[in-house]
Amino acid sequence: MTDSTPPAPPSEITSRAGRGPSTVAWVVSLALAAVVGALLFVGGYLAAGGGSASSDCAAPDEAFVAFCEAYDRLEREYVDDLDPEKLAEGAIRGMFEYGVEDPHSGYMPPEQYQQALGDLSGSFSGIGAEMSIRNLEDPDDTSCTEFSDVCRFVVVRPLPESPAERAGVETDDVVLAVDGEDVNGTTMDEQIRRIRGDEGTDVRLTIQRDGGEPFNLTITRAEIELQEVRTELIDGHIGYIELNGFSAPAADQFESGLRDLIEQGADQIVFDLRNNPGGYIDAAQKIASQFIDSGVIFTQESAGDDVRQYEATGDGVATDRSIEIVVLINGGSASASEIVAAALQETGRATLVGEPSFGKDTVQVWGRLQNDGGVRITISRWFTPEHNSVAPNGIQPDIVVERPADTPPDEDPVLEAALDHLAEQPTARAAGPVAPPLVGAGDLSVVGVAGPRPVC
Repeated sequence: MTDSTPPAPPSEITSRAGRGPSTVAWVVSLALAAVVGALLFVGGYLAAGGGSASSDCAAPDEAFVAFCEAYDRLEREYVDDLDPEKLAEGAIRGMFEYGVEDPHSGYMPPEQYQQALGDLSGSFSGIGAEMSIRNLEDPDDTSCTEFSDVCRFVVVRPLPESPAERAGVETDDVVLAVDGEDVNGTTMDEQIRRIRGDEGTDVRLTIQRDGGEPFNLTITRAEIELQEVRTELIDGHIGYIELNGFSAPAADQFESGLRDLIEQGADQIVFDLRNNPGGYIDAAQKIASQFIDSGVIFTQESAGDDVRQYEATGDGVATDRSIEIVVLINGGSASASEIVAAALQETGRATLVGEPSFGKDTVQVWGRLQNDGGVRITISRWFTPEHNSVAPNGIQPDIVVERPADTPPDEDPVLEAALDHLAEQPTARAAGPVAPPLVGAGDLSVVGVAGPRPVC
């Protein structure tokens, strides 16, 4: 369609006709113009090959013939140059977005796929800093999704002995620009991809500290290993263990952290799975097995009546039932987190405290494409030990405790409720059997909610 002046309405044509040629002459002229215009349009359409169904595109199915026709028409007729790679990516993306009614299956372009693989593998090349998007004018505001003069790109902490720490990056530093380009108007995902890069290469951050004058830091990227586990001993006998993801090294890191807590005298455990989006399915089995000595952890059901049961490995560090367990969950606890939380709840091994979980019951397989992008495809659903599904309402906690959005950062009502619950329970002051370290390889089956890990 081209821009043009719209034809005058009939009343205007009639009034004009009284000042020049007759009304009949105008009508005849309009009719001739319409006929000529139609002939010119058809002639141009046929000259361009309109209506032709011939194509070099090989349709895998009769339903794809129209796709091939559309591609052929674009290739022959589009006025500007076309980028075959963009056309291909658009077609793949559209196939998942509009042809598959599943929000967890999808296409990932090369950069995003490589970043996601790095997160799942537990290692990547970057500077080693945890980042956040934060409204510095209103710390209680959690609605920021894009960097601006209000929503800032803030360092949570540089990882110990990382390139960021060695270069002088500090907690609460505000990153204004990356390699000279302002971060405003971009997202966390975009900036993480920009800061990560090949080992041995440099990235320049423009930083503002404590409201002072901006300055630049040049940091040489290196291989970074994600630390999925954080532990703390509370009141001399309560072991707190936080798990951030189910990446390849997560099970080993979790076993090591849990063992250390028990060796320090922990006879009660707070297991924090809040905002854990999931990861490898075998990591979920191994981590749940640290507390459950036998029986089914979860069941995976695929097409064609393919059913597989994942059972406890029998070598957990804290399977002694005298060790009281509380698991913290919220709406960000998804997939593998839900596998573990549901297993501990239904086997009577733990009390769940917090808010309902995310509610994702599907398993995806990830695969690389020739363009170095990747696809994630839902291949099965999983069920709890009692064959319940967590979709769509999530796991319901035994003790419901909300953390309002305006809760100060130094307050945690969910953790406080967990500690209050444990205070009412008897303590055995005895650890369970100590097992040798677990050694496991990453599985292709992934249960997780895709999203950027805020570590670069």
